[in-house]
This record gives sequence, structure tokens and C-alpha cells, in this order.
Amino acid sequence: MKKVLIITYYWPPAGGPGVQRWLKFVKYLPDFDIQPIVYVPENPTYPIIDNGLVNEVSDKAIILQHKIIEPYGMASIFSKKNTKGISSGIIPNQKKQTFLQKAMLWIRGNLFIPDARVLWVKPSVKFLKKYIQEYNIDTIITSGPPHSLHLIGLQLKNDLKLNWLADFRDPWTTIGYHSALKLSSYADKKHKALESKVLNTADTIIVTSKTTKAEFERLTTKPIEVITNGYDVEKVSVGQLDEKFTLAHIGSFLSDRNPKILWEALSELIHENDQFSQQFTLKLIGKVSQEILDTIESFGLKPHLNNLGYVSHAEAIQHQRKSQVLLLVEIDSEETKSIIPGKVFEYMVSERPIVAIGPQDSDFAELIVSTNTGSFFTYSEKERLKATLLSHFEKFVAKELKVYPVGLQQYSRKNLTQKLANFLK
Repeated sequence: MKKVLIITYYWPPAGGPGVQRWLKFVKYLPDFDIQPIVYVPENPTYPIIDNGLVNEVSDKAIILQHKIIEPYGMASIFSKKNTKGISSGIIPNQKKQTFLQKAMLWIRGNLFIPDARVLWVKPSVKFLKKYIQEYNIDTIITSGPPHSLHLIGLQLKNDLKLNWLADFRDPWTTIGYHSALKLSSYADKKHKALESKVLNTADTIIVTSKTTKAEFERLTTKPIEVITNGYDVEKVSVGQLDEKFTLAHIGSFLSDRNPKILWEALSELIHENDQFSQQFTLKLIGKVSQEILDTIESFGLKPHLNNLGYVSHAEAIQHQRKSQVLLLVEIDSEETKSIIPGKVFEYMVSERPIVAIGPQDSDFAELIVSTNTGSFFTYSEKERLKATLLSHFEKFVAKELKVYPVGLQQYSRKNLTQKLANFLK
């Protein structure tokens, strides 16, 4: 059995989307004659905890742990709320940022390059070099963000001449929050230099979307493979569908993902249609920025809001499968066209219609339309969005609200792991 060392930051009991990709790859790699050895921090500062995921770790995986020094842990002494929000990606609107928030973002962007886990690089290289040599490992994988983990791979590649696969769950310098970090000219150049060095040193680059592949192809001639996120066969008991017409958003709802056309369309439907007003509920599951909540209230939607906060992954799957309609929102910008949220794949197998809002030519728009799992709207298509919501509601009333997906099997976690295994042998 071939041994492969996987270096990742997010690992159970971490919750949220970052942990799912490699948790599932590790689950299925032994089926393809590959022994996963997973290297993770011993004492991480995870913004979200989901202890239920610990039970999903494969008993065939070897888990290595090493201590990490995290500035987020120290920063929480001054402001636990701000630290937790920033570390989980919830960055306040620039116009509403307090002095402390501005200072924390500047420190994060300019003193910790590429990110706040950079202090783990040197001790990890020292620890892993010894382990790799002792156990004759010839292939390593690094997964980012945090992109500092790619610097571990970079150093190990240079020192030991290993086969190195760099997995990018998200882009590096073009990701949406990068510009919010108040980078100096020096810091910006250093980020780009490190990105270029990683992309041109790794043997293979793995990305999650075709747009990220095209972006990276302008920066390197190294082979780039697309392996999307996917869905797993979840053993979750689900009862009947919600009795009310529930529109559910599951996952972090960041300030920049504020679809005012949706709030306006819903507000109009509530005022124009008494039956809709009586039956409609907006379910928010996960971390939600205060700006989103304030906007929802400003459109008169608070009486219809059910804000459940963060729940376990198993409970999130239950809500996906019993909600009447699922909401997916991405930031309206050029940089987010490449983002395919991991939850979209779980949405697609929930057998509930998806209403997705994002920038024109988004990769996930093509995914939803091609699998016949929902409808996609740009931020300028309020009337079409409103008409679709009304159509879904009328089908809900008639008990005919269903979807008929096609071509989903290619996105199963096991099939995606087989694709990964082909690069590792």
C-alpha cells in the first residue's frame, strides 16, 4: 500500500466547510490501496467546533500531530468576538469597522504572511523531515487555505525532492477577502511572490474549479487538475418536509454576500400575497454577519426569520433535506466566479430546489443548471428571481415542489477520490 502524507490545518473536531474535503478523501483513499498519513496541528484555534465529525475519521488513517503557535489565540485576549469572526472569514464592512477591527486586519495581513498559521511552518518542516525519512514517504499533499501550509510543502520539496501535490480549496491572492486585509505594497508583493513560488515548484496543482485552473495557468506551466468538492452518502434520518414554505441558507453568511434583490423580492411577495406571508419562513443556519441581519430587518423580514446559528454537520444535512427551498449566495465580484461552495454538492443531492445568486458566469451556476438541481440569478435579476420564488411557492401549496437531478454520480466523494488516487500512483 502506497503511503501518502497529507498536510492540512482543518481536521475534526473543526467544523465548517474547510474540514470536509480531506476528511472524505482520507475516508476513501484506502479503497484505492493508498495509506493516508494526516498531519494536523495538536492545539489549533478553530473558529467552529463540530465534535460529531470526530466519529467520521477513518480508522485506517494514521494521524500525526504537532504543536502550533497561533496569534489568533493570543489576540482573543483583547477581543474574542472579533478574533473568532475574522478567523472564520466574517470581515465587517469597511465603513463600519471599529479601530480595533481595522488594527487586527492590518496585523493579520501585513505581519503574518501568507496567514496567521505561518508560525507552524518551521517546526513542521523539522518534524516531518525526520518522519518522512524514517518511513520512506515519497509523496506529500498540502491543502490550503491556510496557504502557509503550502510553504511546508515547498520546503520539504526543496530539501527532500519529494513528489508534491498542492491542493487549493480556494484561490490565494484573488480570493474575495484578500483585498480586505489592508495590505501594504510590500505585503502584497510578498503574497504574490510566495504564490508564484508554490505554483512553480509543486509537481501537480489541484484546484476545485475550472476558473481557478485558468487563473493559475497564467502563472505556471505545471500540470493543474480540477477535482471539485462533492457529496457523501450521509446516514441522516430525515422526517417530513417543513410544513411552512422554508427558504434555508446553510453555512456562513458573510457581509459581502448580501443579496438585497432577494430581500426586496421577498418583501414584495409578503405584501402582495397574504398566503405567502402566512406560510413563508427564512431559515439561516450557520454564522451570520450582523450586517446581513440588519438588512433583513430593514426589509421587514424579521417576523419571518428563524436564525438557528451554527449546528452540527449532521443537523445541517437534516435541514437541507427537509427545507422546501435551499438558498445559495456568492459575493458579486469578478474574484468569486471561481468559487464553488462545498455545500452546493450536498444541496444537489438533497432533492430540494436550489435558488442561487452570484456573479455572471459563475462556475457554480453552470453546475446547478447542468444537473437540473435549481435556478441561478445574477444580482440584477430581481423580477425573474421573484417570479421563480412565487412559482416554487405555488408548487409547494399544490404539494408538487420537487426537483429531478441528472448526472450527480460524478460528484460522489468516492468517485472524486478515485480521480485523486490516479495522480498519486
